Amino acid sequence: MDGECASRGLARTCSENDMAGILIIAHAPLAGALRDCLEHIYCGLPARIGAIDVMPDCDVDALEARARREIDRLKGENGALVLCDVVGATPANTAARLTDMADVRVLCGVNLPMLVRAVCYRATPLDLLVEKAIAGGLKGIQTVEAASPSLLSCPTEHHAATNCHHHQ
Repeated sequence: MDGECASRGLARTCSENDMAGILIIAHAPLAGALRDCLEHIYCGLPARIGAIDVMPDCDVDALEARARREIDRLKGENGALVLCDVVGATPANTAARLTDMADVRVLCGVNLPMLVRAVCYRATPLDLLVEKAIAGGLKGIQTVEAASPSLLSCPTEHHAATNCHHHQ
């Protein structure tokens, strides 16, 4: 994990406990799929990442209890960030009830660029992490106007050489 800090030029060495935990709560199978994407991008799941897939028939009280246990497990000295899919839906409504916990922030509208940005900046103060995650999510939403070779083809030599895909 020191590499995450070093890549941002932080003066001190950060430990796993310095990093905010990240919990994704979303309609099934989105939370697990986003977690799996992180594992793919980083060639292994970064520490302190959790995912709860919300099923259509879930018990909301049990869901909240599970989310609270996950926050307790994931939360470090820097708190925890909860990422949800849709404002007003069960995952977000459950996450909103977690804001009574100290050092927990909730964002809705999660996308992969937001999640990757959150992982990259989770050793920063929690409120700055929230700003960076929002910026990453917004920056990841773009209109593609023209067919560009870089958008249409996969650079297979690069992928074969690295066995890892590093995006953003």
